Amino acid sequence: MLTLRKFLTLGNVVLFLALWWAAPTLLPHLGALVGVRSGPEAAPAYTYVGLGGAPITSDSLRGKVVLVNFWATWCAPCRVEMPVLEAMYQRHRERGFVIVGLAVDRAPTAEVAAFVRAREITYPIAHVGAEAERTFGGVRGYPTSFLLDRTGAIRHTVLGPIGAVSLEPAVRRLLGE
Repeated sequence: MLTLRKFLTLGNVVLFLALWWAAPTLLPHLGALVGVRSGPEAAPAYTYVGLGGAPITSDSLRGKVVLVNFWATWCAPCRVEMPVLEAMYQRHRERGFVIVGLAVDRAPTAEVAAFVRAREITYPIAHVGAEAERTFGGVRGYPTSFLLDRTGAIRHTVLGPIGAVSLEPAVRRLLGE
């Protein structure tokens, strides 16, 4: 019993609770870094209309590595992540990489489009509703990213703004396949 008391310090209990709380968020990022699949075994079918009016469909993106990113204009971590995603898109688009941003805002589409223009985001973005989240199996928070392989199957799902950093190695691996 004495050994258990030494272990059950306030610091150890707080550390254990923090790790228990953070594990569901951090483990998918680690999986993407090392190549362990962390998404559902699904190839979602979707059709959206981009902010510029062009269709964005799962069929038209088949053969490409696609990062589907759910975000919102009111989401501070999403705002932080967007320039990193834009840089990743610019680095890899010539090799068949596409980012599809799915804005979940309740604001009018014109406001979302103005937000995107002001930040000089060039990857395709659509303004979507809750049905888009259901298509990908649900979203627990924003930003959430789904990395799809060239067949359209979800290979990795990550939550949080470090998604672009942890997904970079996964994108490179999928582009090399």
